[in-house]
Amino acid sequence: MGTRLGELVERFGGQLAGDPNLEVSGIAPLADAGASHISFLSNSKFRAQAAQSGAAALILTPADDALIGGDYAGARIVTPNPYVYFARAAQYFAALAEIKAPVGIHASAIVDASARVDATASVGPRAVIEAGAVIGAGCVIGAGCVIGRDAVIGAGTQLFANVTFHARCVIGQRGIIHSGAVIGTDGFGFANEGGVYIKIPQTGRVVIGDDVDIGANTTIDRGALADTIIEDGVKLDNQIQIGHNCHIGAHTAMAGCVGVAGSAIIGKYCTFGGAAMVLGHLTIADRVHVGSGSMVSRSIAEPGQYTGFYPLAKNADWEKSAAIVRNLSSMREKIRALEKTIKTLTTQDEK
Repeated sequence: MGTRLGELVERFGGQLAGDPNLEVSGIAPLADAGASHISFLSNSKFRAQAAQSGAAALILTPADDALIGGDYAGARIVTPNPYVYFARAAQYFAALAEIKAPVGIHASAIVDASARVDATASVGPRAVIEAGAVIGAGCVIGAGCVIGRDAVIGAGTQLFANVTFHARCVIGQRGIIHSGAVIGTDGFGFANEGGVYIKIPQTGRVVIGDDVDIGANTTIDRGALADTIIEDGVKLDNQIQIGHNCHIGAHTAMAGCVGVAGSAIIGKYCTFGGAAMVLGHLTIADRVHVGSGSMVSRSIAEPGQYTGFYPLAKNADWEKSAAIVRNLSSMREKIRALEKTIKTLTTQDEK
């Protein structure tokens, strides 16, 4: 199913150079796009490739249009941020092709009589919805999902197959939780008495805002006493661990395998590269960007880009560098002693 270029521009803005009645059926990469596709140029390194693309239309910036627009044979949509335009257009094309989940409760699902499931929601095969849970309008609860007692799923939120959403946890509207994610597991809380660990009951919740995406096999622990909070617009990739009592600010994004230890407070509009780690009880300011593989071991009070890992090297070179690092303390003492000797000799010469 396709759409006219003119309709795309009416929906998402931009300036169209070309036939508004030209129909396109989807989006494709520059190298693969054909006569029925629209493509986009968001990186100036690919200008030459874009100019030769076989796409019916190209989304690009005013600057790139000025440079290659005359060489490109197809139509053009000129916009300040082609990547965002691509994202919105891709959502639109995906919606056109989407197979809607059937409304209603599958015969094999188990729904407690006290649970409230909106008539427009979809509950898949073998899903379990426990007592007091609330499923909002237009929700999609995939096959094999478990919704705990008194949990709340906001309108338009989708849980893919085999998501576990534990008791009393809450997610807002238009959320997406991918398969294998577990929301509301017990936090890692123990008291130690003579080498024996005594479990601390985890009685808080996980409270998630609107428009939050949670990737496959990601886990978010419930709070020990207070709640774990995930604010609006947060995006969590696959296999992320969020510890108990954490607070993640609005529109923060984390790539795969990030780990956040308990009681960390992370600000708004932050980003974390893959496998970054945050120690517990730290506070990170708004708009902090942490590089992949970095370890955040202290609170960060100022926005900016932070990186905490040693550059990759051949193993032999790395071992030499590690040996130098181990000896830095003694080297510092030797340098201080040498500076003191030089200062003494200089003073004697001056006399």
